[in-house]
Amino acid sequence: MPLVADSAYQPPFYLFNGHLQTIVPSLWRTVPEVNYQRERVETEDGDFLDLDWSVPPGGAPTDTLGIVSHGLEGDAGRPYVRGMVRALNRAGIDALAWNYRSCSGEMNRLLRSYHLGDTDDLDFVVRYALGTARYKHVFLTGFSAGGNVTLKYLGENPTRVPREVQRAAVFSVPTDLKASSYHIDRLENRIYLNRFMKTLREKMRQKAALLPGQVDLTNLDELHGFPEFDDRFTAPMHGFKSAEEYYAHASSGRYLSGIRVPTLLVNAQNDPFLPPTCFPRELAAASPHLFLETPADGGHVGFAEGAPDGEYYSERRAVEFLTSEVPG
Repeated sequence: MPLVADSAYQPPFYLFNGHLQTIVPSLWRTVPEVNYQRERVETEDGDFLDLDWSVPPGGAPTDTLGIVSHGLEGDAGRPYVRGMVRALNRAGIDALAWNYRSCSGEMNRLLRSYHLGDTDDLDFVVRYALGTARYKHVFLTGFSAGGNVTLKYLGENPTRVPREVQRAAVFSVPTDLKASSYHIDRLENRIYLNRFMKTLREKMRQKAALLPGQVDLTNLDELHGFPEFDDRFTAPMHGFKSAEEYYAHASSGRYLSGIRVPTLLVNAQNDPFLPPTCFPRELAAASPHLFLETPADGGHVGFAEGAPDGEYYSERRAVEFLTSEVPG
């Protein structure tokens, strides 16, 4: 019955609605204390991934690693990622923030890029980190799209997940991608959608320039929503017949019952990105492993607090859950 009945999150008084709680942390937060060491690794299919590593101050050896997965069109440099990395480091945990294909500042080599159900690359990153023979404990964290990938990875084939992966904490996760793709198209959410679409269109132009003749840009600027864009580009570029098939395959909600490690999912009730189907209360109530927390406030990838150490609730809550003896 892992439903977290009472969330401790309270937003600052000046962030009084879900939009402010979403926008202000995204645009004005800075986390200067994180120093990354970037490593480029080659993938088995001839592409590459850029990994950003951060170790606790002092560099004392640790056998515990936290892997952070960013949101749609994000990267390891986003404030919410850096904030989580800093919180993990403060807890004495090494951190690895990985950048999805095309998200590290350089376009990837292949026609394929990344998508919200791509668990193979996350599995590759996990196993690459374990290949150092240093880590005995691995925690997974993820935000929004990265949370969806993390949940799907844990639940779709639990036997594939290495035993070193022991806990996970994810935030602001669209567990129902089809419903979410239409929800963000509402008038009050167009500011977010337009921002995503601008970067997605630009990446298609870069991809077309990199791979002449392989990307048809006809009417690209007339695609104004995720369903249209995903049907035209995301789905066929990643082996799906349609956006409908892609959403059905990639949505983490269908895999939640398969999760076998303690996993915290925190979705704010006022998250402007999430429709009601992204609050899997019945599944969490029936699962011994999925802990669902639904605070009234938080926005999307927000959860700002006024703590003197600069940490946000998502970071404090993640570390608390990941390192506790009895999760919850």
